[in-house]
This record gives sequence, C-alpha cells and structure tokens, in this order.
Amino acid sequence: MAVTSCSQESETVETDFSKTAINLRLSSEAKLRLYRDMVRIRRFEERAIRSYQEGKIGGFCHTYIGQESVAVGALSVIGPNDHVITAYRDHGHGLMMGISMEAAMSELYGKSTGCSKGKGGSMHFFAPEKRFWGGHGIVGAQVPLGTGIGFALKYRQTKGCCICFLGDGAMNQGTVYESFNLAALWDLPVVYIIENNLYSMGTSQECSSAGSSLARRAIGFDMTYDTVPAHLLYAVRTKTAQALQQARKDSRPTVLEIITYRYRGHSMSDPDKTYRSKKEIETYKKTQDPITLYKQHLLEQNIADETTLKSIDTAARKEANAAAQFADNGPFPRKEALLEDVYWEVDHPQHKTSQGTLFLNQP
Repeated sequence: MAVTSCSQESETVETDFSKTAINLRLSSEAKLRLYRDMVRIRRFEERAIRSYQEGKIGGFCHTYIGQESVAVGALSVIGPNDHVITAYRDHGHGLMMGISMEAAMSELYGKSTGCSKGKGGSMHFFAPEKRFWGGHGIVGAQVPLGTGIGFALKYRQTKGCCICFLGDGAMNQGTVYESFNLAALWDLPVVYIIENNLYSMGTSQECSSAGSSLARRAIGFDMTYDTVPAHLLYAVRTKTAQALQQARKDSRPTVLEIITYRYRGHSMSDPDKTYRSKKEIETYKKTQDPITLYKQHLLEQNIADETTLKSIDTAARKEANAAAQFADNGPFPRKEALLEDVYWEVDHPQHKTSQGTLFLNQP
C-alpha cells in the first residue's frame, strides 16, 4: 500500500489548523504539553519493546508507535463528563487518560501493581475511575460497549460524550454497524474514531475493505463523518472538538476516520517482513511522523528551542526506564486474586441477591 507524502504542505496546514478556536486557546506551555504527551507514549512503547525482548512481558503486546498524535490530539480536547473506550492497542490512550507509566508497565509485566492488577495485560488496560473503560481484545467488541456508555450519558441527562476508538479492521465487523444504527436511531452522544493505520494485522485495507473511505460508510446511517490526517496534530484536535460539540449539544454521533500508520508489527509476534516494504515504513517516518512534524512546528513558531525539546525527550526516557524498574520489582498477583474482580457480588457479599454459586467447582 502506498504512503502519500505530505511533507511539503504539513507546516502550512498545521499552521492553518492552529487558528481554529480550540487551538487558538492553547498557551505555549499547553502546546509543549502536547509534544510531551506524544514523546512519553513513544518512549514508553520503545521501553516496552525492550522489556518484551528481554522476556519480561508475555503474551500479546500491541505497540502504538507512529500513532501517538491520534490519542494525544483527540483526548487533549475532552471534557470532565467525557468517557473513553478503545481496542487492544490501548497503551497510548491509557497514558493520556491518566494511567501512570508505572501502573501501565506493571500491567504489561503481569504485576499486581498494574492498572488492571496484573490480570489484563497489554490488551486490557482499565481505569474506570479516570473514565477510561479499557482496551478490548476482541475486534470490535468495544464498539457496542461505547455505544452503551453514550446511551447511559443521555439517559442520565449528562452533557458528556463517549469517544470510542476502533481500528480499520473492526470496520468489517457486524457489531460495528449494529452500534452505528442504534447510535443514529436513538441520537446518542458517541464519537467513533477509526484509527486507520492501513493494515488489519497483515492485510492491507485495499485488500480487505471495499470502497476508498471507511468514514463514508456513516452515510447509510445519516451520521456526520470526516477524514483527518493523523500527522497534523492540530487537525485531529479541531475535528475531534467539533464532533464532541455536536455530541454534547445535539446528542448526535459522528464517525471520524483518522489516517495514521504504525511503525511496528501488528503485535510483537508479527515479523512484519512479508506484507509491507521497509521503504514504505521509512517514507512515512521521513515525511509524516507526527512527533517530528510537530517538533518542527514548535521550533519554527519559536514556541520552544532544541534544548527544551531534548530535555522533554530525556525526561520521558528516564520515566520509562524507571517504570520498567518499578514493574520488575513489583509482586505478582496472589493466587486468590483469580476469583476477585470477576463478579460484583463476590467482592460485595453483603449485597448478594442472586441464588446458587457464582463459580464452577466452588461450594
């Protein structure tokens, strides 16, 4: 699949989007924070790869390298009543929603100090107290759940929204369209963000999905839709803010397709040597890397100098290394924890009303 170069126009377009209302309000410190957030995600993922290669992390591990501007751009504009749910490539979203690097890395290590107490792993980061309803390992499984969160917000008359992230591969799952139908039919405040990194595992979009645009499928449900280039951080912020406004004000759903790219394989077990060329990856890195382009913008607009940006990168690397050390020293879950956090009534026996047993082989 070809990667289109946008390097010649990137600064001009980024500057144009910087003039939209949501970005005009950004202070210099806030603009630097966006850079810091993207760099933190990348350095965390790079450290996670190293830990995986050292045998510290088992099972699947889906990294977010190359897609940082999607989570950072979209989640930097949410409000206090907005909720987030995503798929299995969830590390970046979790960090943006306030999960610490220590808790995130510990979860990858399977430690009880992890954000899911060591029982979720890479695909199942959770932090309900931070309005983050997790990553989900089954393709498309989070979409009806996100739709349900939107329903709950409307039912409770809360002026909020659910941002539901999904991948391009999930767009061929039937549950996605059942969810779209209900969201449009019942006017639910949901923003569906398709993170289109062009490949569903090892299959390119052009070989797996009919039509040139996934977002246009929203037409069949009379839903608003748009397509956004991920390498333009301000564009992601602008389009997401507009969708959130429509959700909160009019309780109407939106589909946003954000065109992005992942530098690594689908997961750490994916050799990534058979379905795309090394040249394709390098072309994207040179012309559309979101961190590189945003760094150039900060420098050209005199928002920061090289020394400041280097210190941000150094701090992110240090934080990621410290998180790995913390995770390595943490305890594994107790055996008894296997039966905890499974059924609400087990953790709150004084309120149990159901009859019979909740677990097989239990008295």
